[in-house]
Amino acid sequence: MILDKRKVVYQIYPKSFKDTTGNGIGDFRGIIEKIPYLAKLGVDMVWLNPFYPSPQRDNGYDISDYMAVDPLFGDMADFEEMVCVGKEHKIDFMLDMVLNHCSTEHEWFQKALAGDQYYQDFFFIQDQPTDWQSKFGGSAWAPFGDTGKYYLHLFDETQADLNWRNLNVRKELFKVVNFWRDKGVKGFRFDVINLIGKDEVLVDCPENEGKPAYTDKPIVHDYLRMMNQATFGSDDSFMTVGEMSSTTMENCVLYSSPDRQELSMTFNFHHLKVDYKDGQKWTVAPFDFEELKSLYHSWGKEMSDKGGWSALFWNNHDQPRALNRFVDIQNFRKEGATMLAASIHLSRGTPYIYMGEEIGMIDPDYDSMADYVDVESLNAYQMLLKEGKGEQEAFQIIQAKSRDNSRIPMQWDASENAGFSTGTPWLKAGKSYKDINVENDIQGPIFTFYQDLIRLRKEMPIISEGSYKPAFEDSKQVYAFERQFEDQKLLVLNNFYAKEVEIDLPAVYQNGQILISNYEDAEVSEKILLKPYQTLAIYVNKYSSKISSNRVSSICNLKTVF
Repeated sequence: MILDKRKVVYQIYPKSFKDTTGNGIGDFRGIIEKIPYLAKLGVDMVWLNPFYPSPQRDNGYDISDYMAVDPLFGDMADFEEMVCVGKEHKIDFMLDMVLNHCSTEHEWFQKALAGDQYYQDFFFIQDQPTDWQSKFGGSAWAPFGDTGKYYLHLFDETQADLNWRNLNVRKELFKVVNFWRDKGVKGFRFDVINLIGKDEVLVDCPENEGKPAYTDKPIVHDYLRMMNQATFGSDDSFMTVGEMSSTTMENCVLYSSPDRQELSMTFNFHHLKVDYKDGQKWTVAPFDFEELKSLYHSWGKEMSDKGGWSALFWNNHDQPRALNRFVDIQNFRKEGATMLAASIHLSRGTPYIYMGEEIGMIDPDYDSMADYVDVESLNAYQMLLKEGKGEQEAFQIIQAKSRDNSRIPMQWDASENAGFSTGTPWLKAGKSYKDINVENDIQGPIFTFYQDLIRLRKEMPIISEGSYKPAFEDSKQVYAFERQFEDQKLLVLNNFYAKEVEIDLPAVYQNGQILISNYEDAEVSEKILLKPYQTLAIYVNKYSSKISSNRVSSICNLKTVF
């Protein structure tokens, strides 16, 4: 695989993107309808969350048939047409592969329950459970029918972990990957793929709820190389990304180094835990800027120096909207949205845009627990009550941290249900859709800023290929970094706060050009006063004080006006 580092990925949560049937659930034909919109934005690949047959206990991450389409989303002909229409617009598709576990309604598990020893070996079944905890709360073990034994489920009890040590399991899963490759898919996102390396015999692990016993085990690298060789590794144009749960920098370098032939890149989530009080998700606390900056710098530098590659993102289907977490959205939503975008799109790695991010969508601001459907959120609410929290406090925590925050319907226009559906949406629309929607914002400063960032990555090797070096590490409110490629340098300054801050510009940049800014009056000088949530990128070339033929001006509008 030879990764094209100029590419930008757009994530669609299919249930919530566009419904064309009126049943309240997004579908393939809705995606087909909006492909021109995605082409206008400029993205190269669309990652789809699971659309396979599923009982929907975990919003499709509990798969009951890996090689079929859930009729909720359409049929296989719709899927194939969607892939073809995408290619006409130079957009490829990346599918979610959930290969750590399958639904207990999957044929494999049902045959195992019926006593078939061949399929029982597809799972982890023991006489006694270990002390491991499920990531959704409670024990990671559940009774295996009426046998007196227990099966492992690191997530919901209806998601049984698959035994990758079994050659037959690997063969079946590699068939799945190749089935979708044959459908024209050009990318895969592998869900919690660093959890597949369990030991043959599972034992107690009191540390960190058992995570060290099954996370980033060395054999995972062997499995990934096997899968690479048996499936996508022969296609240089393929893109793969591994979702890495509670991972380490050292392992992500290994997972993503091209010479190891494992994956193209990795997701990690450490930067999205900086507003976890005492490391606990179900809490409400201001984000820790020093920790955020330190994480971005350490990961950016390490991956750059050692040849790894990161998937860069602020939002996805499992996270509250970054704007609510990191920005004063009452006063600076647009400035904050563009600053957050620049902080990753100008960095080293492949940027991912989550649907609605490009228009500055925010959390839904629901009124009661009755509005939520996410199993993790409902379980967490009950857990918080059991811990002694009052109903109002527990609800406020769910409001801040629920996965449903990002799963609300895409806001297309100001009509009922945000233009998502003529029926009742499976999840209630957010309150902001009358003001924040594509129809209002497709010519607005956030969308056009994203277009500019995407074009810059395609046109300027310093952005797609350059190295990463931390800058202004002592600043209490500016996250800054330098990129370098051949004789070019780029300094990116991001003010993470709603107050101005002055910085002394290094001499090498004082004769540079402004590549992009989210304020119209940005200038280069010895001292720069960064405005609230301002992002500013300054470019220099050793052999030219100006970019030849006004190249930057032709690529994008240098300054965005709010």
